[in-house]
Amino acid sequence: MISNAAAWAALFLFAAGMTYAGLKDVKTMTITNRLVLLLAGAYALFAPVAGVGLDGMLTSAAAAAVVLTGTFLLFAFGWIGGGDAKLAAVAVLWLGADQAFTYLLYVSVAGALLTLALIQFRRLPLPAFLQRTEWTGRLHEASFGVPYGVALSAAALLLLPESPFFSAMI
Repeated sequence: MISNAAAWAALFLFAAGMTYAGLKDVKTMTITNRLVLLLAGAYALFAPVAGVGLDGMLTSAAAAAVVLTGTFLLFAFGWIGGGDAKLAAVAVLWLGADQAFTYLLYVSVAGALLTLALIQFRRLPLPAFLQRTEWTGRLHEASFGVPYGVALSAAALLLLPESPFFSAMI
């Protein structure tokens, strides 16, 4: 019984955290270390009681470390933000090593679609009602970049039913 309740709580926390990260990234272009640490700590707390075995936890941690290494290389080249790099790794931690490649594939597709949508959005004049908020004006500027946290979050939420936490409820 505890593993089922823990799995539900973990899924809710992870989904809420990833959703918050995506929304905050749109508004501020930042993903805080506090959020990433909260998600990593919650994984360490919930995984054992939700029925994720030690082998699953270790392989997830190894896959997350590989993703963190790769995404920090992308960060070093200036292609993604540091928060994006850390969020991608913590998402892989939660989704499991088996979903790491699929997650990165989904992130790539979602990121490409997001970038294309932003290019189109930036070609059009910003409607007056959107000019009233600071973040929409920044988002409309080409120099603002792409809030990649949206792609990271969307991909994680799409793969959530494939996570070890979801399997623990069945």
